Amino acid sequence: MLRPRRRGMASVNAEVRDGIVPAAGSLAKTRDEGPPVSGANYRLVALIIASALFMEFVDSTVLATALPTMARDFGVRPQEMSVALTSYLLALAVFIPASGTIADRFGSRTVFRAAILLFVLGSLACGQSVSLEMMVVSRFLQGVGGAMMIPVGRLVLLRSVAKQDMVNAMSWLLVPALIGPILGPPLGGFIVTYLDWRWIFYINLPMGVLGFYLVGRFIANIREDEPGRFDTAGFVLSGLSLGCLLFGFEMVSRPGEGALAAALILVGSVAGVLYVLHARERENAILDLSLLKDETFRLSVIAGSITRITQGAQPFLLPLMMQVGFGFSAARSGTITVATAIGSLAMKSFAPRVLRRFGFRRALVWNGVIATAGYAICGLFNPSWPVWAMFCMLGLSGFFMSFQFTAYNTIAYDGVDKKQMSRATAFYSTFQQLMLSLGICVAALALQVAMKANAHAAPSLIDFSIAFWVVTAISLGATIWNLRFAPDAGAEISGHASAAAPKR
Repeated sequence: MLRPRRRGMASVNAEVRDGIVPAAGSLAKTRDEGPPVSGANYRLVALIIASALFMEFVDSTVLATALPTMARDFGVRPQEMSVALTSYLLALAVFIPASGTIADRFGSRTVFRAAILLFVLGSLACGQSVSLEMMVVSRFLQGVGGAMMIPVGRLVLLRSVAKQDMVNAMSWLLVPALIGPILGPPLGGFIVTYLDWRWIFYINLPMGVLGFYLVGRFIANIREDEPGRFDTAGFVLSGLSLGCLLFGFEMVSRPGEGALAAALILVGSVAGVLYVLHARERENAILDLSLLKDETFRLSVIAGSITRITQGAQPFLLPLMMQVGFGFSAARSGTITVATAIGSLAMKSFAPRVLRRFGFRRALVWNGVIATAGYAICGLFNPSWPVWAMFCMLGLSGFFMSFQFTAYNTIAYDGVDKKQMSRATAFYSTFQQLMLSLGICVAALALQVAMKANAHAAPSLIDFSIAFWVVTAISLGATIWNLRFAPDAGAEISGHASAAAPKR
């Protein structure tokens, strides 16, 4: 019988939704050794954590609508604003693996409050930014807070709630994950059109201050008696590699930055090789490469990573195309792009039935092609399309792409030993954020190359179309890896008829 896993919930913005998983440290143990009886305020604890996550989920989706307006204020081209999105996702990728160990050492309440404080300070700095460079630094600070807030918030709940109350408590965490991305685009469009884009960040301040107080008032500061030794060298090497590679790819799309981009990519590659050598000799490496020995986990990481190229590019390209290419207002753009979030939410009840009927392998292969083709059709959008047609197309694209990530996120852990679960989720979450960031970089580069090839000083409709088709062509390559899943992969999870067959 199918038992839906929380790791497999639908994702509109995968960098955020997929973060509701254990991050590192001893989270797998705390799942099994939670309190025998929940505290009297466990529902309030769940609501406090959900409010903090809601603040982050809204912020992660509200910004894309404001990028063209912010670009005008900063005096840069709209496509150059991609670095503001990339810096946030980079911070998530770098710091999510460390969050569990830090919480074990300093206490979950202390780290959660610090995460909220960092996020609020980053929001304030974003609102005060007067240049793209200042915005990038501020968004990175926000991302550090966000990287700690999501997994540590779940850890707080795991340590506060008994097993019999976990479903009830966890339902509170799913509410902001589902509603936040739906409210983000239209809210961002309204703020940009009728107020000032800086209020996108200022609205975080009162909620963050209230959350900081409530966490200190109602959440216990639980820590491990013997926290695991922190992998400092691995943290530095992996962070250096990810940072240099992502910003190197980002610089490739900027005229006159070729030498700097090449240098960053070289340094990132060297640091990556050094990390691999380091991780092979260390038992508690911050990113455990031995997990890739499991075939199902490895295929989910590879195929999911390739598919996330499109998922990362979509929220960057769509608002730019509609505001710069179509001339739509930010408010109108936001009311259209919200369709992807609605489609994702609608998918939630269909995934178990589809997986039970077709199994993971067949569903991933065919749905992957359909989902990718849906976003490729976005490259055909133009101002003459009826709004309802674009809305429906985006809704369907969000529906199918969300199903794809639900399947990837669920089957990934099918063969992972329970003792390795926390390290597996840390590894998987890091690569999710990394590939979403890379998707933005690839989209910005494709848009820049298309503009240069067509001799356009500003992006036109054909340039956006080419960018969409480039990123979707890359994601279509995931089909090769989807075909390598075993026919009975994940049969026990899905309840597919092949469960009766011997597992390979």
